[in-house]
Amino acid sequence: MSRGIDYSAWDHIYVSDDEDITSPFVDTSSLFRMRHRSRLENMAAFQQRGEDLHSNFAECQRLLEETQERLRYLEEEMKEGDADEEKETELKKVQSEVERLKKDEKSFQLLMEEHERDGKKLPWNVDTISKEGFSKSVLNISSSRKHGTLEEKVEKHKTFVEKYAEEIKHFGMLRRWDDSQKYLSDHPHLVCEETANYLVVICIDYEIDEKHALMEQIAHQAIVMQFILDLARTLRVDPRGCFREFFSKIKTADKPYQDAFNHELDLLRERICKCAQLRMDGAMKELEEEEKKNRLGPGGLDPVEVYESLPREMQRSFDEKNIQMLQEAMNRMDPEEGRYHMRRCIDSGLWVPEARESEDEEEEDD
Repeated sequence: MSRGIDYSAWDHIYVSDDEDITSPFVDTSSLFRMRHRSRLENMAAFQQRGEDLHSNFAECQRLLEETQERLRYLEEEMKEGDADEEKETELKKVQSEVERLKKDEKSFQLLMEEHERDGKKLPWNVDTISKEGFSKSVLNISSSRKHGTLEEKVEKHKTFVEKYAEEIKHFGMLRRWDDSQKYLSDHPHLVCEETANYLVVICIDYEIDEKHALMEQIAHQAIVMQFILDLARTLRVDPRGCFREFFSKIKTADKPYQDAFNHELDLLRERICKCAQLRMDGAMKELEEEEKKNRLGPGGLDPVEVYESLPREMQRSFDEKNIQMLQEAMNRMDPEEGRYHMRRCIDSGLWVPEARESEDEEEEDD
């Protein structure tokens, strides 16, 4: 026999706008509006508390990761024997900070779980029975998803950038929140780690070219993408399903959340400048090594290094291209020292003797 339909799910539906209050001394419509407004304010406050908990939890996780990284760095230095009283004090301080942040993280998790339970207990009303259907789309992430090898990730990143480079650059140039949200709505495939990474690469290229304003603009969009990805990790959903939530929050963000965004943006700009400087230093070093390799003499010596090692009088003779001065300088030297310097000059290409001089020198050596 059929058990029928279980209607218990609707036992707690509460529709306050339909309350049956009638009195000659009470304006029923005004009372309904007042109660409706009060209920909306309470719902907004409850939702804001949930958003604040998620934001604080994400910030706590970020600080914990940075502090743990600092702790690992200090521990490695201690293992290598580079330890002193100051570093030991700092190590203890960082360890206590890690413990505190872990406790804070656990507290936020408990508060978020409690807030979620309270949300399920709230009665339904005319404002929560129906909602707009396309303000948010959530895609589940399989917990058993394989991350793949490093080579696969590099190949995936390369393929993605080759396919969507122009779209990523276009997103990087957007300045208004609404424009960024609209563009990601039209191009949801851009909401991923590859986009954030490529935006940082573009920033470094602009910084090397001394296009600082463009670098700062692209860096802003890179942090936008990174915040979306962090929010997705916190909520454990696909980032394509929560980027609207980020824009909704950032457009009405309180001061702590906005400060956290600006702080991350400043840190990224600093890292970009350092990376750009390292790349330029590396390029200059490679160029110097290539120039040095090209100017090596027949004996494999660098003429610049040989010139700098010569006595002052020999340097002057090469500067003035005065053979007589060179001969006089050689005569004033010890014969062994003179032969040493002259052999280095020949091997570096500073001095190119004629064929007869070379034959005479070889006979003397024999």
